[in-house]
Amino acid sequence: MSDTLNKIIAQKDKKKLFVGIGNLLKTDDGVGVYISKRIRTNNSVLSLTVEASIENYIGKIVSLDPDILILIDCVDIKAIAGSFKLLSLNKIQDITFNTHNISLRRLSEFFTMPVYVLGIQPEKIDFGEDLSYLVKNVADKIIKQINKQEVHHGCRISL
Repeated sequence: MSDTLNKIIAQKDKKKLFVGIGNLLKTDDGVGVYISKRIRTNNSVLSLTVEASIENYIGKIVSLDPDILILIDCVDIKAIAGSFKLLSLNKIQDITFNTHNISLRRLSEFFTMPVYVLGIQPEKIDFGEDLSYLVKNVADKIIKQINKQEVHHGCRISL
């Protein structure tokens, strides 16, 4: 598990909003939605599922007023399927999400809080509703880590 992700999750005094992005009808592109729908929310962890239309939820995200925003999506990070990286939005050039209409740079202009992208390398983005085994496996571990941190402070798993 990413040390940076663990550090963000462990910040109990910060309100974190995980936003699930993706198209459920394009296999691994739905991984962000798969994760966001399974996050247990509480005072310091919020979850919002936006599917392929994050631009329609900018007002909602701002109104939730998180301290940290984590966008979860299928991203080609040039790695093996099921790999993931947590990237600071201000360190990403001008990448457009695979199936979305707004670039990350443009999106970042709407938010004042730190914004991260939890990018998960897809195996396939063909039409279909099921995640590939490798992507589902890492998604389940990420979900478990987010949910576990809120129950057992400082407890970590490794991938």
